[in-house]
Amino acid sequence: MGWFNPFRVAKRLRQIGLMGIGQRNAHYVLMHNPRKFYPRVDDKLLTKKLALQVGLPVPDLYAVVREEHEIAELHEKLKSRDSFVVKPAHGSGGDGILVISGRRGDKYRRASGSLMTRDEFEHHLSNGLSGLFSLGGQPDHLIVEYCVQFDPIFDNVSYKGVPDVRIIVFLGYPVMAMIRLPTRLSDGKANLHQGAIGVGIDIPTGKTKRGVWGTEIIREHPDTEHSIVGLAIPHWRDLLQMASRCYELSGLGYVGVDFVLDRDKGPMILELNARPGLAIQMANGNGLEHRLRKVEALRDRGALSKDPAERVQFAIDNFPTTG
Repeated sequence: MGWFNPFRVAKRLRQIGLMGIGQRNAHYVLMHNPRKFYPRVDDKLLTKKLALQVGLPVPDLYAVVREEHEIAELHEKLKSRDSFVVKPAHGSGGDGILVISGRRGDKYRRASGSLMTRDEFEHHLSNGLSGLFSLGGQPDHLIVEYCVQFDPIFDNVSYKGVPDVRIIVFLGYPVMAMIRLPTRLSDGKANLHQGAIGVGIDIPTGKTKRGVWGTEIIREHPDTEHSIVGLAIPHWRDLLQMASRCYELSGLGYVGVDFVLDRDKGPMILELNARPGLAIQMANGNGLEHRLRKVEALRDRGALSKDPAERVQFAIDNFPTTG
């Protein structure tokens, strides 16, 4: 154990400005996210409506299920759709999301390839309505929406699922970004807690830098063995601009904006998060603190911009990923 020096590690973490969960909650979430605006991000249906009102793209809504009896009616409503996604409106951490990628007779085919009977499908939705997957276990409603067909750039670095891009926005300025790539371990879900990979994105160039899988720093996808470094994220500047606009849309000063990139429809906002996790720092090999301080310095000088394009330009000029 002679090589491990905790003081050196602590010094290095301070140097890169690594932010801990207590600091995030006290200085950023509590101070900049008024509770009255939480429903705007905690209810995926409301997020969708707000985004559409200001012309930001979201996946098409096929149906909303609020009552038990509507579950049985859904088969008929969706009979012309081969693929769709069912989500709890107040779900957390990807729980309860059901991705249907096709059909076989009257069975539904899940993204993993397994088949689901109509009874199993109804049971899953019934669990969702009862609040099994929602924040705080409260009864919920379900959203049925367009199933994203991911951009071909990700063909070699995603396992049976749709990657998503997360951008953290502070006072309207994009400060850090990563793409989450599904793996066999995550069962095709882009959720880091379930085993997806977080890959840091350099804000000025939109190119991937390196990844983190659990606690391991990686440069290849563990399932496909293709490099995850140097991928150019399509529509990068558009993504930054759309993320920046979510400051006004949400009313939240510190917010995570999640996007998907569809091969036909381009970028779409998937959801917003009032308490975005901190693993994005590991994925980038950079801390958030220095970047947040730069935006705070702008605020203290009364120099914050109301123009999303100006805010994006500031981020491009000031937040390169080092290392």
